[in-house]
Amino acid sequence: MKLICAIIKPFKLDDVREALAEVGATGITITEVKGFGRQNGHTEMYRGAEYVVDFLPKIKVEVACSDQMSDAVIEAIIEAANTGKIGDGKIFVTPLEQVIRIRTGELDESAL
Repeated sequence: MKLICAIIKPFKLDDVREALAEVGATGITITEVKGFGRQNGHTEMYRGAEYVVDFLPKIKVEVACSDQMSDAVIEAIIEAANTGKIGDGKIFVTPLEQVIRIRTGELDESAL
């Protein structure tokens, strides 16, 4: 089992959600986050004053899936989130040791 965490641009969320549904991802978790990578933020003007925006709004998408499904999930996220511009995001893939469904006590892949 794998936990796939993707940091994407907020306006790409609907595209990513639809792409994940098409490949059969049954559960996703979304978190609004702030951060920066190579972008290093940017400067903006507000009422004539210039200020630096260090942390940019992003969306963190988390998907737990089987090892067999992980490649399809990753490819779906890449295709849906790609704009070709800096700041498209990153995908982190980590192994899951154990998953437990709280309601039923099911374990591992049956709990996904």
